[in-house]
Amino acid sequence: MADKIKFALALVILAAGVAGFYLLAGEAMILRVLAVLAGCAVAAAVAWRTEPGQRFFVFANEAVVEVKKVVWPTRKETMQMTGAVFAFVVVMALFLYLTDKSLEWVLYDLVLGWKKS
Repeated sequence: MADKIKFALALVILAAGVAGFYLLAGEAMILRVLAVLAGCAVAAAVAWRTEPGQRFFVFANEAVVEVKKVVWPTRKETMQMTGAVFAFVVVMALFLYLTDKSLEWVLYDLVLGWKKS
C-alpha cells in the first residue's frame, strides 16, 4: 500500500512540474523548463524509493550489462547491409510498379476497353 501512495505522490509531483511550466508563462523559458525537469527528477526519486522502482533499477542495470555483451557490426558490415536493404527496396519498388502497370493495362485496355493506348 505504501508503494501505491509513493507512486501517486510521484505522479502528483510530476503533474506539479508540468503545471509549473504553464504557471510560469511570463518567466524565461529556462525557468519553465527547469520546473518540468525538477518535477521529473523529484518524481523519479520518489518512485525509485518503492519496491517496483528498485526492481526497475536492477532491470535497467542488467540491461546495460547485456548491451555491453553485444558484438556490434563494423562500419563495413553496416554499409554492406544498408546497401543490400536499399537494393532490395529498389528491386521491390520496380517489381510492384511493373505489376501495377501490367494489371492496369490488362484490366482497362484488354478486358474493359476503357483506354485506347
